[in-house]
Amino acid sequence: MALLDYPGFMDQAFPVLSRSWRIDPANGRASYRDYRDSLNPPILHRKERLLPAYHPDTPRFAKLTADLESLGLFEDPVRIGYRRQWEALLSERGYRVVGHDLVPIGNYEEDDGDALDADAGAPIVRHLTALSRQTLSAPLAAMTRIGLINETTTFFDYGCGRGDDIAGLLSAGIRAAGWDPYFAPDAPIEPAQIVNIGFVINVIEDPAERREALRRAFALAKTALCVSAMLASDDEVQGRPYADGILTRRNTFQRYYTQTSLRDYIEESLSTTSLALAPGIFLVFKDQAAEQSFHLRRSRSRLRVPHLAKPPKPPRHAKEPKARPTREPKRPRPKPWERCPEAFAALCRQWQELGREPFADEIPHTAALEKAFGSTARALRTVRPRLDQSYIDAVRAQRTEDILVCLALQRFGRRIPYRHLDSGLQRDVKAFLHSYGNATEEAARLLARAAEPGVIEAACTGAAARGLGWLIEGRSLQLHSSLVPRLPPALRIYIGCAAVLYGDVALADLVKIHIASGKVTIMRCDDFSNPLPRITERVKINLRAQDVRYFAYGPSTGFAPPILYLKSRFMHEEMPDYPEQAEFDRRIGACVEIDELLRGPDEDALAAALRREGLKIEAGAVMADDKPPALDDPCGAHLVYRDLIVCGETAMSTGLPNLPRQIDSYRALRALAEKILDPVIEWYGSIELTYGFCSPELSRRIRGRIAPALDQHAAHERNRVGKPICPRLGAAADFLVRDEDMLDVARWVAANIPFDRLYFYGRDRPIHVSYGPEHKRELFEMTATPTGRLMPKPLHLQLP
Repeated sequence: MALLDYPGFMDQAFPVLSRSWRIDPANGRASYRDYRDSLNPPILHRKERLLPAYHPDTPRFAKLTADLESLGLFEDPVRIGYRRQWEALLSERGYRVVGHDLVPIGNYEEDDGDALDADAGAPIVRHLTALSRQTLSAPLAAMTRIGLINETTTFFDYGCGRGDDIAGLLSAGIRAAGWDPYFAPDAPIEPAQIVNIGFVINVIEDPAERREALRRAFALAKTALCVSAMLASDDEVQGRPYADGILTRRNTFQRYYTQTSLRDYIEESLSTTSLALAPGIFLVFKDQAAEQSFHLRRSRSRLRVPHLAKPPKPPRHAKEPKARPTREPKRPRPKPWERCPEAFAALCRQWQELGREPFADEIPHTAALEKAFGSTARALRTVRPRLDQSYIDAVRAQRTEDILVCLALQRFGRRIPYRHLDSGLQRDVKAFLHSYGNATEEAARLLARAAEPGVIEAACTGAAARGLGWLIEGRSLQLHSSLVPRLPPALRIYIGCAAVLYGDVALADLVKIHIASGKVTIMRCDDFSNPLPRITERVKINLRAQDVRYFAYGPSTGFAPPILYLKSRFMHEEMPDYPEQAEFDRRIGACVEIDELLRGPDEDALAAALRREGLKIEAGAVMADDKPPALDDPCGAHLVYRDLIVCGETAMSTGLPNLPRQIDSYRALRALAEKILDPVIEWYGSIELTYGFCSPELSRRIRGRIAPALDQHAAHERNRVGKPICPRLGAAADFLVRDEDMLDVARWVAANIPFDRLYFYGRDRPIHVSYGPEHKRELFEMTATPTGRLMPKPLHLQLP
């Protein structure tokens, strides 16, 4: 059971996990994890599922989920569980979430704050709103996803900006062209099946010109026009009101719409109906047949958005916009920090990094600051109220810990006099610890405390609560070497003592802190970037005995390098590829047994276990194996595939191979064995299989008595036109338990197993049980009609 704390559950679209408590009733253990200082915490999606249907916010939350699902943003569950990967995925697809609304990113926007210096007399510069993209824009990604744009269509981008969408489509083999009044003014304007006017109408300040641009784009479309615009949101750019929009500080115009107002504007301007493709994106069809085809395709399509490679951009036209004669108005006098923005920002960063006020020789860009402010002292006074004091306090605490750890570890060598310290360190000591003598005394106390097992245990528990390593309670903490600097001071000193005997632990991969025995183990792997690295070196340092023991693995030593399982437990969610590694570990952990010390099978046993599950490791991921298993490979815990394929009187008498052609049929047979047959065997001891998998060749040899389109014995096999023989899919088997009343067996199955359909033929006859995706748990009794034909009727069992 887990207790999860999401402080922003109602306010945040994707609430961030702050703290979690996990309780295992089986062993009475509890663990705690604090994510409040994590830069990449887990986040929650589909939060409406945790609320009752009548809650007033449920429809709003559900709408956001529906919008995201329609764009395929939930298709890769590995990338959505952590904030950093989720925000990157949103950005890649050309969207951002404002409040609980999905908003396409179409133009460059800036937060102008209160200091607006837009020149009302200067011409509006539209081209500054054009974005440079690494992936397709939101409208193009949506149309590609549903198949509206493909290799058979022609595409024209009216107002193509920098041309990144066109370059992406061309690299995918799609015929695409575009025109832009600034970036591609000489390009031909030509009709195409699909025309896009993406985020153009919201940057045109003249309403008449805006409407005319929309109509021209529509005239070019043979099949459909895609129109997109920026949507209004709570944090939209604040600027000076201008016409029906706003004027930003850079003299760009933005007109924001709502979804409803954008639809109304399109339909009023073009005198036709429009279809919402996504938030801020609409389609207007000219071809009714194409529109109907689109509706069918949209209801069936589950295609993923391709990540199109971006080729080098074609050379831009060097034509400069015509200068308009304007009267230069008088500008307000800029603030001092506006006259040296880079120097002022560098001074802020320096103060924050130091955790204290910088000295004169630590101030960057002194000349620029003195010129703008008159003196560096005035610049410092201006910076102080603008700093985040809580951040400064955190930096001070961290730098204080660093100094104490450094001084504590110096006691193993020659003590450096204060006058020989680096000037920056001297200043830090004075600012954070008042004096060198006080600092060395506190460091000595910290060093003494690092030898106490109770202190080490508490520090290990606290580190594990922050996601720094894998804790075995009372025994050890094991973590990646890159996380050592983030440990509490006592543990850094503990490891630093071991480093005196070992060397730089940063050159290793893993560090294991033994809580009670006064030992540290340092390990190196062949390639830690591999999802299953192998340990090649292990060095155990006994701090109490000052003893170092070295263990090597490899061909020259005669000891095979052990596999490092569940690598994500030693990582932190901020480390690259952590979500992918965690998913890899989850799937491996479901296939093989790994003990508390994270020891698992050797390479051959792992390969065999994966093969039993129909899986393989490829490109660093666990995926379905498309190679069919052998007949004598295990199928579940008690059977082999032969038992389910070569059974039944017809299969055995004819000697037909009866082999599945679809790899999914093998997987369905394995699921049938694991979910249905294994539990029955474990309960009753043994079963007699009388009918299992039935290929089309075998079904043609069986006279009557079977219904391949209904009984699921054909598993996932397909007919001559490529459709499933049995649309129910799954797999089925008929079996008998000797010396048992099959009604009792049917009753036990119905009470204990998640079956799909069960057919009962009689107390001494085999029962038919299937396991499939529908999980209907339907019970039928086969009864004879006056003509002797067996017909199913619902079977009502009194379950124990």
